Amino acid sequence: MKNKALLEKLKGGLIVSCQVQPDDPVYSMDFVLKMAKAAQWAGAVGIRANSPDQIKMIKEQVDLPLIGLYKIWHDDTDVFITPTLDAAKQVWEAGADIIALDCTEQITHEGRPAWELLPIVQKEIPDALIFADVSTYDEAKRAVEMGADIVGPTLYGYTEATKHIEEPNLREFARMCRDFCDKAFIVMEGHIYTPEDAIKCLYLGADAVVVGSAITRPHLIAKRFVDLMGGLQDNWRDAERSKH
Repeated sequence: MKNKALLEKLKGGLIVSCQVQPDDPVYSMDFVLKMAKAAQWAGAVGIRANSPDQIKMIKEQVDLPLIGLYKIWHDDTDVFITPTLDAAKQVWEAGADIIALDCTEQITHEGRPAWELLPIVQKEIPDALIFADVSTYDEAKRAVEMGADIVGPTLYGYTEATKHIEEPNLREFARMCRDFCDKAFIVMEGHIYTPEDAIKCLYLGADAVVVGSAITRPHLIAKRFVDLMGGLQDNWRDAERSKH
């Protein structure tokens, strides 16, 4: 397994996704850096960050392995996580240790299945560890067979086939852990909102757990309370899934 020492640093721990978008009410570069520093202070084993500028800033000041991605939205596709080779190169050049890619079956802005980018990035950036973001067991299986170093159901609930999902599919995740644990590093990401949920995932076989919104996006945390207390008249999930 490529760069096994780096993956061992993540084993059994919490990876905190520290991201802000320009339309977030908490947006500022200072805020995203403080989130990353807070995660390190708390004992997180890694950071997941979006965009070259935020990746570079965090990498310079936070001494933790960094999973990098570059969210780029287009109106004609739901593929937005590092959707091109150029985006992957920018993530790598910014200092990411690991590059996250959409490896689902969704069709990209360029008109091809998202997973087809995986072997291209592997060839063009051979030293990078690749984190395959998937939404189903079958997509995970394909990514593992193609040599992805890390696989996680990051996009479960965000694709057309799974967008009706509200909770993590722990049965499906356990199946991934059982079948692929000796071939790739299996990470739980998506819909994890409590420490208890994270512990369940470790028990099921997760090598590590990524948590984002429940820790680092206070506007979504507050909206979740407001919406649930108001009987979901305005579902907070819509805000979480929104394109920026």
